[in-house]
Amino acid sequence: MNNQKRPKFALVAAVLILAAMLPSCGRKASVKPTTIRLDYAYYNPVSLVLKDKKFLEQDLAGDGISVEWTQSLGSNKALELLNSNSVDFGSTAGAAALIGKANGNPIKAIYVYSRPEWTALVVRKDSPITKIEDLKGKKVAVTRGTDPHIFLLRALHEAGLTEKDIEMVVLQHPDGRIALEKGDVDAWAGLDPMMAQTELQRGSRLFYRNVNFNSYGVLDVREEFAKQHPAYVERVLAAYEKARMWALQNPEDFRKLFATDAKLDNSVVTKVLERTDLTNSTIGDKQRQVIIASGDVLKQNNVINSNTDVSATVNNLIDPRYAQDVVNKNLAQK
Repeated sequence: MNNQKRPKFALVAAVLILAAMLPSCGRKASVKPTTIRLDYAYYNPVSLVLKDKKFLEQDLAGDGISVEWTQSLGSNKALELLNSNSVDFGSTAGAAALIGKANGNPIKAIYVYSRPEWTALVVRKDSPITKIEDLKGKKVAVTRGTDPHIFLLRALHEAGLTEKDIEMVVLQHPDGRIALEKGDVDAWAGLDPMMAQTELQRGSRLFYRNVNFNSYGVLDVREEFAKQHPAYVERVLAAYEKARMWALQNPEDFRKLFATDAKLDNSVVTKVLERTDLTNSTIGDKQRQVIIASGDVLKQNNVINSNTDVSATVNNLIDPRYAQDVVNKNLAQK
């Protein structure tokens, strides 16, 4: 090919490539997902209703979209599932979602599934520990990157201590409970329903409680999924709302469903639900304030980078549009 024809050939080739790309981009934006993947967790009782009642499966059946469920054992595991593209929606604590976001996990917090008092600091019934200062030099079981971990850090901070003043024993929540009961650790940053189990069945004491240090339970979505399928994000939240309202309107059936699915005694479920508020599902300023306060302590303890702009990260994390749209549509239909 002579030199004069080369520029024309390059231009034609570029136009053909662009023309080929544009239709595919348009198709990609309108493609339905073949499967929507969600987690369920015993610390997210609304997810148990959604999974059991199959509200989402019923809604998506006409579109030929299947639903896939994966259990999360803690916020840290839910964040791992989201980051590895193993689920599209995951259940975490709000402050745990901040840790994920600050560490590069591409997620948005879009919905509040509960306002719980699901964590406290727990000791055995015969323990001499009665206040935070007594933890100095003691072994404390905790699951890093979860609300109980953040709760512990905030409690220590309030008492003028840091995690360096204790011996932190990193375990998943169920193992932390076992370690406490066996005497392998002196205290445990607990999480319901395991916390309620040891409280009722073994007489363990919640020696430090602070509901304001519990960050909200939030549902997170992968940003890529939200960008590709915004209409289906809204449909997932509509199904979540249906499950949440069912739980509020059918408290006895909800309690039985929770007990059966989680294989828990009725007394344990009753205790958990006594400290779980399901009356609000929109996410916004209240959650933002709690998460920002947690973020400041996370920076001081080097859980997230000290250079992190917590306010900007939280603002980038929280996206209230989807839940608000669903709630507004439900109100309009009444």
